[in-house]
Amino acid sequence: MTRVFPAYTYGEGPREHCYWPGTVTMPDYPAAQGDITCDVAVIGAGFTGLSAALHLAEGGSDVVVVDAHTPGWGASGRNGGFCCLGGSAASDTILAKLYGEAARQEFRQTEIEAVKCARHLIDRHGINCDTHSEGETLMAHNQKAMDGFAAKADNIQRDYGVTATITQKADLEANGMRGPFHGAITTPLGFALNPLKYTAGLADAAMRSGVRVFGGSPVQRIDQQGSFILKTPQAKITARRLIVATNGYSSDDLPRWLRARYLPTQSNVIVTRPMSDNELAAQGWTTHQMSYDDRFLLHYFRLMPNKQMLFGMRGGLVSSAAADARMYRLIRRHFETMFPAWAGVETPYNWQGLLSISPDLTPYAGPIPEMKGAFTALSYHGNGVAMATYAGALLADQLLGRANRRLHPKIMQSPPKRFPLGRFRRATIWPLYAMAMVTGD
Repeated sequence: MTRVFPAYTYGEGPREHCYWPGTVTMPDYPAAQGDITCDVAVIGAGFTGLSAALHLAEGGSDVVVVDAHTPGWGASGRNGGFCCLGGSAASDTILAKLYGEAARQEFRQTEIEAVKCARHLIDRHGINCDTHSEGETLMAHNQKAMDGFAAKADNIQRDYGVTATITQKADLEANGMRGPFHGAITTPLGFALNPLKYTAGLADAAMRSGVRVFGGSPVQRIDQQGSFILKTPQAKITARRLIVATNGYSSDDLPRWLRARYLPTQSNVIVTRPMSDNELAAQGWTTHQMSYDDRFLLHYFRLMPNKQMLFGMRGGLVSSAAADARMYRLIRRHFETMFPAWAGVETPYNWQGLLSISPDLTPYAGPIPEMKGAFTALSYHGNGVAMATYAGALLADQLLGRANRRLHPKIMQSPPKRFPLGRFRRATIWPLYAMAMVTGD
């Protein structure tokens, strides 16, 4: 495999102290063995792959899912659990300029549909994944950000048809949001969840629908001889059609079309031990709203129902055990700056995972142009809980010949171009990260 980060990144090191695996008992997923045939083979058992497999099986397809590790081992089991609007990192201005205003509005409606899709699956399949939060709250980290909230509220009403709530700085404490913030705006769409419980629920629902899910089965080679032939260490899988759902954990040569069309970047998370009511009161942060700020090195955080605080941060361009230790010290510093009363509260859980960025900062869900019968979806820009779930459903619809069943926006039908510098493309964002580190933005 040709990958962007070193081998360490794709091993157990970055995941060793992840909080989520201790919250759910995952079943044993056997390795694929022998000769296996199916209608559709899916590579990757995360939100995208499992959603696609579930929807395909419910549509009558015989589906096999293979994962190099186990369902939820990658980003789907390492993220902050924000099932919310998002999927693109491009601004309204950029989206309208590149695709037109109608396409921009269509994509905003798709964000709503993505959240609904995830909620529908949770309710229909009875997935217990610790949901909470009434929408998502953006915290103003400076006065300039706060000054823009009135216009942002107008845009939220225009694009999503809901009324945002603005909380003034003087009212933050009364709403359980005390901190170094200048105000807040809440969009009443989305919810928080335990992402690994959600992944396990999707896998269980897929298997109950007839999907065969195999773990410990890295795909080593893909051949196309009419059908697709996937080679794993112990199996040969023959499928009429193929879905590649590996997102930030993709390789540039499986298939080669993916090379340089995605940029894996790291996101980092810490979780505290459970806190007492007195500790929560000392800081004044008692809301269970999933919250974030809009700095370049984004902070995202939420107090979970069990009184443990999750705090995440974008950043980290180097991956190694030493780099992870440095990143932990940095994120811990940011955490203590934002919540000083918790400076003495331990954070025994800390981990890293890869998200994917595309050159035009938009997600894609559609055919792989160079491989007839193969499809992929990727690059949700750190908001994959809802959008990856939805993208998987979009892929299933395309393979089942019912492409008009769901809103498939023009923006998600445009295949990503390639980043410059090939496997060294991480260098293209080093200056931006360095400036953010210096300015604190």
